[in-house]
Amino acid sequence: VQLQASGGGSVQAGDSLRLSCAGSGRTASLYTMGWLRQTPGKGREFVAAISKSSSTLYGDSVKGRFTISRDNAKNTVYLQMNSLKPEDTAVYYCAAKDGIFVVLIPSRVDYWGKGTQVTVSS
Repeated sequence: VQLQASGGGSVQAGDSLRLSCAGSGRTASLYTMGWLRQTPGKGREFVAAISKSSSTLYGDSVKGRFTISRDNAKNTVYLQMNSLKPEDTAVYYCAAKDGIFVVLIPSRVDYWGKGTQVTVSS
């Protein structure tokens, strides 16, 4: 399985961005797909996750501002980020887990995509 993320960039506080992550290969087993983020000197933080049936989970810091969605036909997950804040600045990683729907913490992730940088200026 390969995960390819796109959509990062530099924006002003209050702006929006949408990240995409397309899966390829043996994607039928990808039950949970989602995003984690990392800032320098810190571990990867859970952002959001979505199941194949579109159940969702969010990290406390993004609830009400970020929306995760999924297109199973395209094996793609999206993260719509609204009302961005400078503290959202991070490298965002697409991630996935086989078989079950869980909060994505690094030890549970089966597949990682390369990170995409999101920078929010005040």
